[in-house]
Amino acid sequence: MIKKQSIHKAVIPAAGLGTRFLPVTKSMPKEMLPIIDKPVIHYVVEEAVASGIDDIIIITGRGKRAIEDYFDAAPELEMWLKDQHKDATLKRLREISNFPTIHYVRQKEPNGLGDALLRAENHIGNEPFAVLLGDDIISNAKPCTAQLMAVYSRFTSSVISIEHVPREKVCNYGIIKGNAIEPDLFRIEDIVEKPTPETAPSDMGAVGRYIFVPEIFDCLKSTDPGVGNEIQLTDAIHHLLKDHPVYAYKFEGKRYDTGDKLGYIETIIDFALRDENLKQELMAFLRKKVHI
Repeated sequence: MIKKQSIHKAVIPAAGLGTRFLPVTKSMPKEMLPIIDKPVIHYVVEEAVASGIDDIIIITGRGKRAIEDYFDAAPELEMWLKDQHKDATLKRLREISNFPTIHYVRQKEPNGLGDALLRAENHIGNEPFAVLLGDDIISNAKPCTAQLMAVYSRFTSSVISIEHVPREKVCNYGIIKGNAIEPDLFRIEDIVEKPTPETAPSDMGAVGRYIFVPEIFDCLKSTDPGVGNEIQLTDAIHHLLKDHPVYAYKFEGKRYDTGDKLGYIETIIDFALRDENLKQELMAFLRKKVHI
């Protein structure tokens, strides 16, 4: 029987190459692409903190130093802002470096999401932990990670977030087969990485947020390279199912896939429309463009 433990550690994989955004990601991590005036990964860390996480490990790779610099203090810039009496901006800047402890580990080769998670094993130890993908923003009054943590608290088992995806796009997701035990909660029977529309067991895809028991690390170690010749997290979940129950929760909120070009543009527009300083002028611009 798994001993029930609270979750206070989170892993944020941010080592991907960002090839869909080349050439800009040649010199800028995709997780640092700005949504108005904050990078994508800032929103992800905010969600972890709002969910009660106080220990974060970010998996980085070559060319990702900008992520570490962003969450570090900037004494010279802070001093200049103080001298210029830009107090509001200074306050926002200091809030970034005052996030809970963030550790960094490198994934030396791009061997897939599963391999990236393995880099965190020594830090996580024998504890349950959260995983938040570094290029997915999920917006809701109750953070998605906190929603999954509530499910974990009930069942003391791994739980992944899911949403319905268009049939023609199931080939981009890990797709679950599961039994509904509540309207938005499923016990997973199987999960398949990037199936064809014809072979997909459902239209419910795993997206961006997970809670895992530590046994996932043993499953990752025994997982052979799969799609793309990478260690796929979906395949490790498939192995985990043999000995441990895994649940899937259809979360409340809106997911923004900033790793996709159109999704990135939609994210910027949506977040700008929430900003009272930008909303009116942006609406006027959009009306002019679409001739409303």
